[in-house]
Amino acid sequence: MANSDIRRLDREIQHTQKKLEAVRRGEWWPLNGSERRAMARALAGGAYRASRGRSTGRAEERMDTLGSAAEMRLNAELTALHGERQRLITEQARAKAAKKSSRWF
Repeated sequence: MANSDIRRLDREIQHTQKKLEAVRRGEWWPLNGSERRAMARALAGGAYRASRGRSTGRAEERMDTLGSAAEMRLNAELTALHGERQRLITEQARAKAAKKSSRWF
């Protein structure tokens, strides 16, 4: 049972790492719904200002901030997954050690 849980977590870790790399490249698919809506609002605001001949600096800064926030969210998720994987491995090792030591008595 624990091996299947570890494999499941390994797959989830790989998937989250792919999402993180995609966010670093500026892709939108890993963003959640609220992040996508905020990104679209910033993009639309920047396009409107550009069409009026004004500076788009604030919209660009907002998009950068949103990308950084998504990156931090994915990093936190990745850290939590690694911690859970380590907990499962430790639990499995303890169970194995307890089983092995019980054979001697």
